[in-house]
Amino acid sequence: MSEEPTTDMPTKYDPTAVEAGRYQTWLDQDLFKPSGDKQAKPYSIVIPPPNVTGKLHLGHAWDTTLQDIIIRQKRMQGFDTLWLPGMDHAGIATQAKVEAKLREQGISRYDLGREKFIQQVWDWKDEYASIIKQQWAKMGLSLDYSRERFTMDDGLSDAVKKVFVDLYNKGLIYRGEYIINWDPQARTALSDIEVIHKDDKGAFYHVKYPFADKDYTFNGKHYIEIATTRPETMMGDTAVAVNPSDDRYKELVGKKVILPLAEREIPIIADAYVDPEFGTGMVKITPAHDPNDFKVGNRHDLKRINTMNDDASMNANAGKYEGMDRFEARKAMVKDLEDQDLMINIDPIVHSVGHSERTGVQVEARLSTQWFVKMKPLAEQALKNQKTDNKVEFVPDRFEDTFNQWMDNVHDWVISRQLWWGHRIPAWYNKTTGETYVGVDGPKDPENWEQDPDVLDTWFSSALWPFSTMGWPNTDAEDFKRYFPTDTLVTGYDIIFFWVSRMMFQSLEFTGKRPFKHVLLHGLIRDEQGRKMSKSLGNGIDPMDVIEKYGADALRWFLSNGSTAGQDVRFSYTKMDAAWNFINKIWNASRYVIMNLGTMAKPELPAASDWTLADKWILSRLNATVKQVTTTFDKFDFGEAGRALYNFIWNDFCDWYIEMSKEVLTGDDAQAKANTQNVLAYVLDQILRLLHPIMPFVTEKIWLSMPHVGESLVVAAYPVDHPEFDDETAESDMASLIELITAVRSIRAEANAKMLSAVDLLIKTDNTRLQAVFKANEDYIQRFAHPKTLSIGADVAAPKLAMTQVISDAEVYIPLAELVDLDEEVKKLEKEQAKFESEVARATKKLGNERFVANAPEDVVNSEKEKLADNQTKLVALKQRLVDIKAQA
Repeated sequence: MSEEPTTDMPTKYDPTAVEAGRYQTWLDQDLFKPSGDKQAKPYSIVIPPPNVTGKLHLGHAWDTTLQDIIIRQKRMQGFDTLWLPGMDHAGIATQAKVEAKLREQGISRYDLGREKFIQQVWDWKDEYASIIKQQWAKMGLSLDYSRERFTMDDGLSDAVKKVFVDLYNKGLIYRGEYIINWDPQARTALSDIEVIHKDDKGAFYHVKYPFADKDYTFNGKHYIEIATTRPETMMGDTAVAVNPSDDRYKELVGKKVILPLAEREIPIIADAYVDPEFGTGMVKITPAHDPNDFKVGNRHDLKRINTMNDDASMNANAGKYEGMDRFEARKAMVKDLEDQDLMINIDPIVHSVGHSERTGVQVEARLSTQWFVKMKPLAEQALKNQKTDNKVEFVPDRFEDTFNQWMDNVHDWVISRQLWWGHRIPAWYNKTTGETYVGVDGPKDPENWEQDPDVLDTWFSSALWPFSTMGWPNTDAEDFKRYFPTDTLVTGYDIIFFWVSRMMFQSLEFTGKRPFKHVLLHGLIRDEQGRKMSKSLGNGIDPMDVIEKYGADALRWFLSNGSTAGQDVRFSYTKMDAAWNFINKIWNASRYVIMNLGTMAKPELPAASDWTLADKWILSRLNATVKQVTTTFDKFDFGEAGRALYNFIWNDFCDWYIEMSKEVLTGDDAQAKANTQNVLAYVLDQILRLLHPIMPFVTEKIWLSMPHVGESLVVAAYPVDHPEFDDETAESDMASLIELITAVRSIRAEANAKMLSAVDLLIKTDNTRLQAVFKANEDYIQRFAHPKTLSIGADVAAPKLAMTQVISDAEVYIPLAELVDLDEEVKKLEKEQAKFESEVARATKKLGNERFVANAPEDVVNSEKEKLADNQTKLVALKQRLVDIKAQA
């Protein structure tokens, strides 16, 4: 049931009161679900599922605000809209949070065991999913909760299994031993893009590797010099390499050296991988601890010696250093090398070191058996699709180059994670034969098989999000048939590689279609100084705190107007104040309109023949705004749409049309009053509809308070182009009137005269069209310019002493005597004359002093000359003005 209109609106906008209970009402009215109208065109968005690791931040608020703006507008435009909500289990990130919580209690996941630990994670998920949904409600997001999904629910888990098994059967998933990025705190593999490189202090350790042949010397030395930044991996060295084209070291190839601290012989080999220009041109090869060394080792059939455990402590292969933490081992090895006279020197450096995106610890390159996706054929398919009409449109389009470059250079994707929280890999190993079984369902004789303990990278499941949430792999599912591919994905440019690209190649591989037609990429939210928000800087801002102070609508207005697509935005409380002020302006303007609508049942425009110039103008301006906002929304240029709305609402509607309406509303012409009431109500109704996708709470509150037809703005019709409103003549005529009124106000301000005092107003113009406009609209000129007498024409004589403003095709004069008390003005000018005469005398005397001119710096002398010339010019003008005024007084 629709709420009743009311004129009982407070004088000040109170977001807390406006927003209270509104979201629940929308939910109770079932307004966020698809319309089900089969004749309507479908439009769908899936929410980028937030991680259940914690509360949402300002970046999420920005992301979801843009999506809500799009879906609310499309819903109002009559599309059959679906905005599907959901959350991501976020494997490593969530497990790291829960493990940190357990560490505070002095226990680890191993103390609990897999099942009990996973139950702890589910409890965490339930708690934070509830918080996130409360935040979505505070933001006013029009999500269809009946379709809410979670990446670990049964349907999505079935999709994950099918994708894994199908890719495995096609030879696109394989298992092998390779060097991977290893997080020693989470004890899991990481993909390349989960590694953040940061500058760390380190050193180049220059170490002697003695020749095995004690009698052999090279360049007069019994050793070669090897520089390393990671002496703790030395115990895994299996060779030293030089470049085969490096003439300096040709005679060394085939020789052997003693590995320091291990007393083990290793060969000197030749491999093109070595850069002769870098360092000494000789490098140690550690195949189990470096991805490039791993490849060299494969080419030369070198042994792979892993010297670390999964927590980055040293293992038995590290000899006497076994059990030490990697960094303790480094110190101990460096000391031993120094004690044994094997350390030549240590050069401090700052170098880029990989850290885990999730735990922050330094990543290890580690030899490990993992599951991989063979990326080349999938990447080629995605790149090929971008050259067709079925391509994904990137907004801004420059990010397509980013996508293409990454896909061109993509490496195989390590998808197994040594975690407990996530989708368990659907692979089993026979306890007797060791053979591998991969299937959606487990082996029929489970007692003879052991399932792989690893889980899948969280991006493996979120890559399927646009179609798995729609019911796939059931391709007959109603939602899949109607709403897939989705229309628009909104996300940050920082996860093009993590997520956008993976959705694109998985969707093409499994559905043969792009996952979305458009991907709108926004930037990052930064603080007022342009810094990235982070815990370490303490500059993070909770969107719920902002809503508490300013309201969700003000935050949404700021976020939608923040910047152009693809650009970062700086959060600013000054901008939040401006957003609140704008809404307060809308509130007060609406309150005035509603209080002056009388007993109107619903807004109905009067016949066009009854429109005044102001009516024609405001409807033409409204129509131009509707067209501009619709066009810019379609281009996802919300900042430009916001500027158009702001200018129309604040300037055209509030500052001019409402002010012009007051004369009519307080007049005696009942028909003119009724006409103006209807135009006011109609334009306000259209403004509220235009604004609703951006600020849903306050627009709904105002719309329900005024005469209206319908249950809610959520499902009201969006404004459309009315060609009959377009009126260039009215816009031109009103622009001339506004320019005239503004000129008169400017003259008054310049003369420091009262705005409401009556003055003689003279308008000189030989433009007959302009003369007619001004004469036909004398009532507006009377109301806003307050003329005592009004003269308009080509033969208007300009008064000798007057304030003047030039406007388009006309000159505006107001006699000075009308604006100021001439006797007072004479006194003021005589005082100023004395001041200028004193300044001129001072400067003349100073410049007449030969010693000053000869000894003072040139710039000081020149400055005095400039001041003197300026003051002399002003004095001449002031004296003439005094003569003119005295002649009038």
